[in-house]
Amino acid sequence: MKECKHVAIIMDGNGRWAKAKGLPRTAGHKVGADNVRTIAIAADKLGVKYLTLYAFSTENWKRSKDEVSYLMKLPAYLFKMYMQEFLQRGFRIRLIGDLSALPEATRQVLLDAADESKDNTGLNLVIAINYGSHDEIVHAAVSYAKDVKEGKADLNLTPEKFEQYLYTKDFPPVDLLIRTSGEQRISNYLLWQIAYAELEFVPESWPEFTPDVLKRCLEEYSHRDRRFGGVKDE
Repeated sequence: MKECKHVAIIMDGNGRWAKAKGLPRTAGHKVGADNVRTIAIAADKLGVKYLTLYAFSTENWKRSKDEVSYLMKLPAYLFKMYMQEFLQRGFRIRLIGDLSALPEATRQVLLDAADESKDNTGLNLVIAINYGSHDEIVHAAVSYAKDVKEGKADLNLTPEKFEQYLYTKDFPPVDLLIRTSGEQRISNYLLWQIAYAELEFVPESWPEFTPDVLKRCLEEYSHRDRRFGGVKDE
């Protein structure tokens, strides 16, 4: 199977999955959090090096106060339940997004997980939280302008130089973007990083997204002809 180094997933459908079962939306989010562990392990076994998960977008603050409050508690639940296993498996927790806007307790849990795993060399489990691609690109542009003003950069800007101002500057480009729950849109996620990614939209909601579904996506990816703007040799 063709190597797929970086997989990004929009984990959609937790609430709809719960509603279909007569459960509160929070029940879907809890099952979704547990599935992070399942899919991270599967991705590692399938040779993925970077798994970037859309945990909370800059637009998700528009949800009800109770739902947002619950979502902000999920990192503490996830790492309390599974951090030791993540460490044993060599996973490294990475973070992208504007962490400054998160509740202090949530931010500290995330930072502690990243710090505790910083020396690991296995799967990079990247949590995108309070993340939005427009916000990231504006943040990068402001940082670049500041460096120009301070004489640390010049106006000879290239895409490669600009990438060094993105949250993902230490990561490879996304090879495969997966969105669960049947929706076919990108939702302001990693717009720069998916410029040449393959896209896969699956009907399964995130709680239903199993290792077998991930494997199916990777097998589909392996049959794609990635040309990166070039022409296939005849």
